[in-house]
Amino acid sequence: MFPEPELEEQKKTKPVSLGKPAAGQCLCGRVAFEIDVPARWAWHDHSPASRRAHGAAYATYVGSWKKRFRITKGKTSLTRYQDVATKTVRSFCAHCGTPVIYERPRSPHMVNIPRALFSGRTGRQPLYHIAIEELQEWAYTGEPLVPLKGYPGVVWQRSKKKKRASSEGMF
Repeated sequence: MFPEPELEEQKKTKPVSLGKPAAGQCLCGRVAFEIDVPARWAWHDHSPASRRAHGAAYATYVGSWKKRFRITKGKTSLTRYQDVATKTVRSFCAHCGTPVIYERPRSPHMVNIPRALFSGRTGRQPLYHIAIEELQEWAYTGEPLVPLKGYPGVVWQRSKKKKRASSEGMF
């Protein structure tokens, strides 16, 4: 009358990975890693700490459960920086300096990896923005761009021209 315990467990078990793992590496290739897809989440981080760590307007991260993340090459090439004030830990390649892992104390079972390090899809698109109030005025926010004449592959944002005041009523 009652289901067999083995059959009941088989019904509840779901595959951990739905496809090939998403792989990535640092700039020099000494550190390589993979995560099971799909990733847990993805977001853009505009915080000053991430801007400085990446030297960019913002960092885009992919979050993964630690148990679904593996260093496949170069674990000894990783070095760590711990921010004592925030208790965050950033691991990077000791040879080329590429940021590889960002860990936060409020998510102890998660690792965050820069999206740009992956060579393919991760199963998540970055839909979220963290610290958007820290967005810098010089960061690109999707304005229309046009080709720069004489420089193939270069586009630019034209400055907005101020309309001249009508000459009517002047003198």
